[in-house]
Amino acid sequence: MGQDVHFITVAAPDLDAARRFYDALGWRATLDVPAEIVFYRSAPGQLLGFFQAEKFARDQGARAEHLSVSGLTLSQNLSSRAEVIALVDRMVAAGGTVRKAPQQGEFGGVFHAHVADPNGLVWEVAHNPAWSVGPDGSVALG
Repeated sequence: MGQDVHFITVAAPDLDAARRFYDALGWRATLDVPAEIVFYRSAPGQLLGFFQAEKFARDQGARAEHLSVSGLTLSQNLSSRAEVIALVDRMVAAGGTVRKAPQQGEFGGVFHAHVADPNGLVWEVAHNPAWSVGPDGSVALG
């Protein structure tokens, strides 16, 4: 197996809320099938999809009430503390819920916040001055 992740797909109990949230943040759908699934480009060569929860469950042979996003964060590293605060404000205005307000992190010198999207997917919005993201999306750690 190659060391690549091309699709991250999340069960969305409220697909329309997911669509409104990401659209409000300026994301543009790569594929949008109403009442079923919406995909957004999340990184070069990678898509983040939101699949209507009952259909997601049927696809996996599971029960929809057993689906939840847990023990996972998606993260975005920004250039400054001010950008972290501004993005958290935009996420809240778009329907997100702050789980951890912007603050100095306990680990690794990061300034960060955690915000859940309307379906419970948690984003860590961070500024770690030791890490950088290149124009091509490549990440340098330290």
